[in-house]
Amino acid sequence: MGGAQGRPMRADAARNRARLLDAATEVFTTRGVGVPTEEIARTAGVGVGTLFRHFPTKEALLEAVMVRRLEEMAVRTARLADESEPPEAFFACFRLVVEQSEGKNEFAQALAAAGVDVHASLHEPTMEIQGRLADLLTGAQRAGAVRPELGLPEFLALLAGTSRAMEQLGADPEPRERIFQVVFDGLRPRRGTSAK
Repeated sequence: MGGAQGRPMRADAARNRARLLDAATEVFTTRGVGVPTEEIARTAGVGVGTLFRHFPTKEALLEAVMVRRLEEMAVRTARLADESEPPEAFFACFRLVVEQSEGKNEFAQALAAAGVDVHASLHEPTMEIQGRLADLLTGAQRAGAVRPELGLPEFLALLAGTSRAMEQLGADPEPRERIFQVVFDGLRPRRGTSAK
């Protein structure tokens, strides 16, 4: 983002902003949104004044972290779609979105409690990701890898539900992987078997 009057940010200021976002992402994700801003500044190796020059409120910092996560998710989703066949890209993106969405609800609740319109501030990156996910879903369905009756609204709801399920499990990789396998098995078309 630019500085005052839209001027480009100085290199050192841009580095400080990136370090603050890195530190805030790590701290908020691992320890929750209640961590004081002073601790985030300390983790980033900058003074609290530097933090507040870039982010005048804690809510502004939270919002920037969420926007950045969504933008990075959009870039990674596009890369997966470009580098993989549709079925592989679909399932890899499903996993990516679920893993990147963890903690998002806590962020969103903290922003909403502070009066921030989360949907408005995240609208553009969210729409970009949803467009990419719609394309991935269509591609995987055309390749016969995903149930043809699954629509985008159900797909998005399944992503959200799987993210919430992962939050309940914690960091243990084995049960997390089992959840992914159960969901992925349910997404695949049934081949020659009748449902019970």
